Amino acid sequence: MLRVTAGAGLGALTLPGLTACGSSSGRTVTSGRVDVSLWTHDPGYIKTFQTAVGDKALMRGSRFDYRMNITNAAGSDIVTRTIAQAVADGNTPDLAGVIIDQFPRVMGSSIAENLFVDLSDTVKPFDGKLLKLAPYSVDKIPYGLDSDNSITVLYYRRDLFAKYGIPEDVETWQELARVGARVHDRQQVSLGMVATGDNGSIVNGFLQFLLQRGGGAFDAAGELTLDSAEAVEVLDFMAQGVRSGFLMSLPDPYGAACAAALKSGRLAATAMPNWYNFYGLQANAPKQKGKWRIRTLPRFSGGGHVASTLGGTGFCVLKDKPDTEAALELLRRVYLTREGQLLRYRNGGFLPTLKPLYDDAELRSVTDDYLGGQRVFDVYREAAADLPLFYQAPGMQILSDVLGGPILRALQGKTSAAAALKAGIEAYRQQVKR
Repeated sequence: MLRVTAGAGLGALTLPGLTACGSSSGRTVTSGRVDVSLWTHDPGYIKTFQTAVGDKALMRGSRFDYRMNITNAAGSDIVTRTIAQAVADGNTPDLAGVIIDQFPRVMGSSIAENLFVDLSDTVKPFDGKLLKLAPYSVDKIPYGLDSDNSITVLYYRRDLFAKYGIPEDVETWQELARVGARVHDRQQVSLGMVATGDNGSIVNGFLQFLLQRGGGAFDAAGELTLDSAEAVEVLDFMAQGVRSGFLMSLPDPYGAACAAALKSGRLAATAMPNWYNFYGLQANAPKQKGKWRIRTLPRFSGGGHVASTLGGTGFCVLKDKPDTEAALELLRRVYLTREGQLLRYRNGGFLPTLKPLYDDAELRSVTDDYLGGQRVFDVYREAAADLPLFYQAPGMQILSDVLGGPILRALQGKTSAAAALKAGIEAYRQQVKR
């Protein structure tokens, strides 16, 4: 039962078990030396927090002398182990880095409420200025602060665009798709990609386009909104792009097949978030330094945004622990101050989640050598001002599991976009009733 509860984030066992875990296991630390326990999946966050606690300017005035006790684990394991330890009244972390697609596991059965500190008062002074709270909120209560704005932009090879006569300022996806079909017909080069491997990659690629178009999987109340004209339009656009060669089918955006496509020049552009610069392009094609550029996404002719979002990690503070107060202050300093957000960008490339920082002179002057010395915040500033909201619900992982297959069949031309979405929605509604 515990395995099912921890894995799904839903069983009846969690409610009484987690309610009991709120009792403090020792004296509350209010000052002095404190060893904050941090669980994370990414070395970038380890470096960020270790650097932060040693930064005298950032820590000036703090009542706490911080040390970090860090555990590195797989993203899914962090949520599983946190829930399991909480139910067993065991050793939970003080700070937990929850990957965005794992947060739905704590959205049901009052799990987030019983595990994490309610951050409403913490974020209240930043009303309207703090981005990406929605994915880590339950009943409009925020429980996590995202580490990165995860802004999706269009990466493109400027040299190949010039070689094949592709305009860099194409206004709409429909126009770029027409150009891309011609380029593929003549050169066997694609200007984007779709994932055809695991369900998560497949659905994420679809949602990235759907959010840009103005749609989404759920609304703020957690109601399914996938039954929409925008969803059909986006999936049909993707399927047509695969058929024309404008979009390349790849198992995922990171593996060997994608690396080969990048290195060979057969993939000359792609829509991916800011973190793809390091984890995708530089990791797979380091010798192409200086050849890539970014721009805001072409719009869909029917409306939407010039940007989208994909990915992220929200940091949550475990409640009613001896070090809860210290952990919350640390999170405030690293995530809700100008100095902390600049430190996060310098150490991990994490884009600010505070809107005013996109006008910050220091960031506006940043150039990226891999992107040919481009001033990247000229692009990120425009994109951040038009970033869609992404809402989640407890059934998000179920939706991903049942929707991946139908979307794949539509991309392969085996069914229509409308039929694929209908099948996925019906399967989801059957699952969530159980």
